[in-house]
Amino acid sequence: MVNNVFRSLQLEYLDLYLLHWPLNSKPGKYEYPIPKEELLPMDFKSVWEAMEECQALGLVKSIGVSNFSSKILEQMLSFAKIPPAVNQVEMNPIWQRKRLLEFCQAKGVTVTAYSTLGAKGTSWGSNRVMDSKVLKGIVEVTRKTHAQVCLRWAYEQGVCVLVKSFNEGRMQENEEIFDWALSEEDTKKISQLPQSKATRGDILISDKEPFKSEEEFWNGEI
Repeated sequence: MVNNVFRSLQLEYLDLYLLHWPLNSKPGKYEYPIPKEELLPMDFKSVWEAMEECQALGLVKSIGVSNFSSKILEQMLSFAKIPPAVNQVEMNPIWQRKRLLEFCQAKGVTVTAYSTLGAKGTSWGSNRVMDSKVLKGIVEVTRKTHAQVCLRWAYEQGVCVLVKSFNEGRMQENEEIFDWALSEEDTKKISQLPQSKATRGDILISDKEPFKSEEEFWNGEI
């Protein structure tokens, strides 16, 4: 699998290699959503041992996970010889991941936030972040853009932030979040926002082990 990635990217090594979801599917062409009949039981220990071997061989500099709840991550940490360097998850003012963030910080796992602006316009995202009246009010007070307020909030949580734009002006705006800070009042307002997860992962749930329901998959973190 890793060699296929190298051939596709025309690289000799990767800086970071992630286990994208805590699930397993039949080998072959990747489709999304994955048909239920393609899902297989997940052996976390064997998969992670293979990831560790990739790092030991120098094929990757670091290994990590994505979309892991604190329960699944704790399970992995119980047998991992090399702990995940990163847990890449959906995180924004409308889905703040406080419980998961505290767990990862306590275990030394760096959190990387995706969909920081809510991923408006995607199949998994929502408009809740960009349409939030509370955030719009903070935008007016700070005279920053909606994106800058969200990115600054994420930065102040101590996480790495993934952003995407093909607009040069917005790219520049995204970089202009380091010379100012949210006020204590604004931070409190954001902390009190109703929470709603966009990427529920329900289409990835099947009758296979180890997760047969959303509740088992997220362990209450939804």
